[in-house]
Amino acid sequence: MKTLGIALTFLLAISSITATAASVYKWKDENGVVHFGDQKPMNKQSETVNVRSGTSKADTDEKRMSPQQEVDALDKSRAEQAKKDKESREEEAQAKQRQKNCEIATKNLQTISNHARIKISEDGEQRYLTPEEIQEKKEQFQKIIDEDCAN
Repeated sequence: MKTLGIALTFLLAISSITATAASVYKWKDENGVVHFGDQKPMNKQSETVNVRSGTSKADTDEKRMSPQQEVDALDKSRAEQAKKDKESREEEAQAKQRQKNCEIATKNLQTISNHARIKISEDGEQRYLTPEEIQEKKEQFQKIIDEDCAN
């Protein structure tokens, strides 16, 4: 009789262990209704529920990274952020340079448009620009204004 009681107790303990070892899945259907089941649903994101503690673990958590992978991912993220910061600073510097170019070209175009004779220095000698050269300079300044002042 004692042996039968011990055997029954042993069988009950084993069956309860195997029952709790089975996976239970939790998911929501299209209507937002929560479902539980012992089989993982097809084509739906689900969570594995720990029956003993009542906590759940999402499918994505099952593929958790190792500490080294986390460090590598953090390093990669920091390197990407540093690259973005550098690109941002470069773009800002280019924008400032375009703004300066715009201002200079605008002033030069006003000057060349308001004065009939423009004197330049070439090879140590001074001379006046011809009307064709003046027109060419106006076009150059206008092109710079069109490109750099469009912002």
